[in-house]
Order: sequence, then C-alpha cells, then structure tokens
Amino acid sequence: MNIYQESIELHRKHKGKIKIDSKIALKNKYDLSLAYTPGVAGVSEEIYKNNDEVYNLTIKANTVAVISDGSAVLGLGNIGPLSAIPVMEGKALLFKRFANIDAFPICLNTQDPEKIIEITYMIAPIFGGINLEDIAAPKCFIIEERLKKILDIPVFHDDQHGTAIVVYAALINALKLVNKKIHEVKIVILGAGAAGIAITKLLLREGAKNIRILDRNGIIYPGRKENMNEIKEEIARTINPEGEKGELKDALKGADVFIGVSQANLFPPEYIRLMNKDPIIFAMANPIPEIMPEEAKKEGVKIIGTGRSDYPNQINNLLAFPGVFRGAFTVRAKEINDEMKVAAAKAIASLVEEPQEDYLIPSPLDERVVPAVSFSVAKAAIETKVAKIFKDDNKIIEDIKQALGGE
Repeated sequence: MNIYQESIELHRKHKGKIKIDSKIALKNKYDLSLAYTPGVAGVSEEIYKNNDEVYNLTIKANTVAVISDGSAVLGLGNIGPLSAIPVMEGKALLFKRFANIDAFPICLNTQDPEKIIEITYMIAPIFGGINLEDIAAPKCFIIEERLKKILDIPVFHDDQHGTAIVVYAALINALKLVNKKIHEVKIVILGAGAAGIAITKLLLREGAKNIRILDRNGIIYPGRKENMNEIKEEIARTINPEGEKGELKDALKGADVFIGVSQANLFPPEYIRLMNKDPIIFAMANPIPEIMPEEAKKEGVKIIGTGRSDYPNQINNLLAFPGVFRGAFTVRAKEINDEMKVAAAKAIASLVEEPQEDYLIPSPLDERVVPAVSFSVAKAAIETKVAKIFKDDNKIIEDIKQALGGE
C-alpha cells in the first residue's frame, strides 16, 4: 500500500483529522447555567462594555482561520474547495500539535478575490488571526494586502511568507558554510508565484543585490510583455540590475544560489556546471523537486535542500507558521510585519549552531523551534510597535511556555 492509499484509509477511518472539544464539563444544571443561559448573558455584557475583554472571555485569543478557495492546492492546482478540505484540516492539526492554537479549516465556494476579502472580513470577529492558504497568484497578493489594511489581527499567507522565512533561515546557514555574503551572491529563483515573489522580497530586504526570477517565459525583466501582471512588473523594477534576458541556463551563468519553487525536473543536472564554485541549491517543488539530490551530488553539489522529509535539509513551512502565530498572539500583535518574519528566520537558523552540508536547519519536529520562533517574533512585534500588549522577556517566555503546555 503506497503512502497515498494509506492516507486515504487513515482519513476514511477517522472521517477527517480534527474535532471540536469542550474545555469545561457540563454535569448538572448549575454548570449549564454558567456555560450558557443565564450566566453567559453577563459575559456578553462584559464584552459589550469593553471589547478587549473578548480576548479574555472567549476563544478569540487563540484561534486561527485557515482560509482557502482551493485554487492552488499543493502541487495539484485548482482542485476546488471540497478537495482542499483535507489539506486545510491538516494545517489546523499542525497548528494545534505544534503551537496549541485552535485553527478551523474554512474552504470557500468562490474564487473571486473581492468575495474572499468580504467573507473573511465578515467572519473575522471570532478569530485571533487569519492564515491564507493555497490561493493562486496573483490574487493571493491582492487578498492579503487588502485584508491587512482592514483587519486589526494578523493576516499571513503561509505559501508566501512561511516559505520565505524558512528559505532565508536555510540560506543564512548555507552562506556561512561557503563563506559568502548575501549582498555578494547571484541568486536565481525559478517560479514567480506566491512563494517566489515573497522569497525575492525578503532576500532583497536582507541585502541581496543580484537576483534573477524566472517564470515559464524565462527571466523577468523591466518591460517584458509576455505573461506579466502587476506583481511581476513591480518586482522587475527591483531585481535583475543588468536587465538580463533568457532562460534558466542563461540566468544560472555565474550564479551562487538556485531556489526552485516551480515544478518537477526543470533543472537539468548539467546546468550546475554553469554556476559558481560551491553552489547552493534549494529545489523545493513537491513531491518531485526541480532536481533530485542524487543528480545534483553527481555534479559535485554539496549543499542541497528540498521540501521532502526523506532527504536532509527539508525546507518546510512547519518550521515557521506555528511559532509566528504563537509569538504574535503572545503580545496580541495587530499584524505580522517584515521584522517579525526576519526574526523568525534568524531564530530558526540560530538553532543550528554549527551548520553542516546535510544539517542547515532543524527538523520540523524539533521541539525547540516553536518556542524560539515565538519568542523572537513577539520581541520583534514589541520593538516595531505592532504589539498591543508590552511584556518583558521573562514574561514573554513564561506566557509562551504556558500556552504551549496546554489549557
């Protein structure tokens, strides 16, 4: 039985992966009067008098909506909201397991950006944060930006920023190994969707000067007409300083870093010879990467990461999003800004004190990750004044520990 069939049988047996459970017992009429009527009327009045009390008296402080329209699910593409449910359930399960956050899968029967924005805004009162998931580019950028402007809770598109955070964490340690600086290297990014654009923006922010990003029509450059949109046109003005044109083989000449967020088998092994000495390759297409590690190693590549768990250096969003939200919730941040993302990446990288070729970043199952990321994100939120609650370091650590420990 292969992994797909085993997974189907697991889901069939349990009819999904998550459930709603009660925090309190209802054993008698008095319990009922406290949990529901008449007692609950007092709770509602308390919130009406002071809206901030909703964070102390309801589930809002610890809930995330995992919202998708099913338009870009994993490597399967536009398979719609029903087919997206198992993935969003899975994301909710990960939130609970790693950050003790209650997350709800919400799969919308529309792919209209305006309707997605409206629906998300309408349901936001119950949630402490919004995690957008598997929404196709370029509309994912529009949806996230609009929601960030109209909501006062964190809005985070994990396909963009979770990926960018973990890529940057891995790159920090990979560059240490080859003794190169981010502002010195030439970086080639294959894939100009949500992840590719977000990675590009984060690396530019952190000092990268020489980036090429490619889509199916080749290198993106200012003035290109084919297969462009507003987002690509914007990014074209900040990368590719020489206005280079061409295909992947052209972009890779003299490159130090390759980051693949595209499709399987798009990187022929012989192209590695076009790159500089000690190339860094992150081939993250799933389930089959742009180049398999075995093929890259035959060409002398020593540092390679993928999105797969059966190879070293798994670049997995699970390293980021649970801790990012836990940190934001700890200080009730109203948004997740760039400084918080960078703090998350550096926290992940710091957990590997002595990077090795096959150990750039910790395992997604490493129990140190969420506390470290949470603390760094919370600190960054306070320092950038997007936190609604100020806490000193000891209080942050204490609150994170208590939140991760359970009810």
